[in-house]
Amino acid sequence: VDISSSSLTIELCSDFTKVSKISDPGDEQMTEASNLSDGDADDANDSAHVLQTEMGPQPLSVMKARQFLSWYTLSQNASMSAEDTNLPLYPLWVRCDMSDPAGTTWFGAETVCVGTKVTGVKLYSITSKGSTADKQSLTTLEELKQEHKKRHHPSSVGIKGSARFSLFGSTVVENTTIESQSSVTVDFKWSHVESILETPPLSSTATLNIKIASGDMRSPMFEMYRELEFLLTLADGLRTGETEWMEPLESTSPVNLTKAYLEELQNTAKTLQDQALKSETETPIFNSFLERGDLDFVEQLWVRMRKSVTSYQDIGDCLKLVIDALRYGDIKPWIHRDSSSSLSKLILQSYHQQIEHVSLTGFTPVNMLLEMGLDKMRKDYINYLIGEELTTLNHLCFYLSTEVDLQEQVIRLRKLHHLLEIIVTCSTFLGLPYDRLFLLTQLCLQHYRTSPYDEEHEFKLQIKPALISHFYQKEHPILWGVEVSSGHGPREVRTSLHLSDRPLVDHVIFETDYPNETVNGDSEDPAFFSTMAYCSLVNFA
Repeated sequence: VDISSSSLTIELCSDFTKVSKISDPGDEQMTEASNLSDGDADDANDSAHVLQTEMGPQPLSVMKARQFLSWYTLSQNASMSAEDTNLPLYPLWVRCDMSDPAGTTWFGAETVCVGTKVTGVKLYSITSKGSTADKQSLTTLEELKQEHKKRHHPSSVGIKGSARFSLFGSTVVENTTIESQSSVTVDFKWSHVESILETPPLSSTATLNIKIASGDMRSPMFEMYRELEFLLTLADGLRTGETEWMEPLESTSPVNLTKAYLEELQNTAKTLQDQALKSETETPIFNSFLERGDLDFVEQLWVRMRKSVTSYQDIGDCLKLVIDALRYGDIKPWIHRDSSSSLSKLILQSYHQQIEHVSLTGFTPVNMLLEMGLDKMRKDYINYLIGEELTTLNHLCFYLSTEVDLQEQVIRLRKLHHLLEIIVTCSTFLGLPYDRLFLLTQLCLQHYRTSPYDEEHEFKLQIKPALISHFYQKEHPILWGVEVSSGHGPREVRTSLHLSDRPLVDHVIFETDYPNETVNGDSEDPAFFSTMAYCSLVNFA
């Protein structure tokens, strides 16, 4: 549906309404310039090029915005329409330029219906103020209640509070913000608000919002992330035919590392399992949060190669050394019974002196190394999740399957890694108890069975405030709100105040003495932007 006049055009979209283009009479030159032919455009020089750039949604003056709300309301009033049937429109929201004394930033309208019949319209106005650290200048709870009663004259009102605190994410060190793509915030909701900016009581309902990006250097999973990075490099090379090799972590060449490892196995008189443990204790080649002491031959070979190879030739040369040693019976390495890589199968064949020929050409060596990494890292993740009793093998079947192609196996392993990043962050930095970690594990496993990999996805977890009270009770909220309401169902009306450490409106520029986007650092007196939301109910006769 389009509502238009000679000077303004506005779109009513399926889920919300936005000002898509504003054209005042003075803008006709811009329209004409943007429709010039190629020849005319060349003659218009640089000014025409500037005019052809179409602007995004722009705010209107309060007077113009009120016009749209009036047209919207009139169009929904059956007594003002010639049509017998009048279907309700989608809600309308109009950006305002904050030029009026109240500082209006939004006007909104939505229909009130009984069945399919429109019986009225709710009109909304949103006003905003710049940041201030002066708590005395903030709207008081009593003023908010009086404002609501003045508009609606209710017999009784309900009051609800809400707040959001940051528990993990970007940090401020000596007035310098260290940015992080990860964040864990907590949302509180409670009743019986007694004062503005009060700390949420322990009786509140609390929900964690968890968004974790892999690769955070603060995470105990960082070394595992580096290992995953190398595995993804191999997978990308197979998919695209081009590989951007990572900087090696070892100064010794991969061939020399492999030779030394094979000689070590040949010369030792100990059992192979003892040798595996000896390598782990004397040679710190695998030192991470998920450290295992039972790495078999193939897994230890992977560790050495992933830290040193920088070419396809390196991979082929190392694997040739190993296969020749197996073929001539120089080594009888120990491997896990459930190993599924191609090299593991060759090792099993070597026990019976029946090794099939392998042509180490093309992408075959990369495929073999990728299989080795997948095998090893899957066991690392299983070791942690099963060891911590966070899930069972049955629930991990989807992520551990080798029946799908290698690229899909990599995708599923990456999902499993992201799951562990989330669990380990909540365990290490928030100290969540076992029952919450168990539930979060199930939520993540269920989500990633059907959803694509997405580090922007926010996982939500219910939690008791007492479990994290030491994180938030002495901190400033990043968002705090109180809502006064009356009425019921579609006729419920609300008046609310929201205080935030950054503007809740992005189409106007606020004056502030603080240079950063967020106004709070380590200050004892935090500054807040203030946003008020008002609602009026218009009943049709």
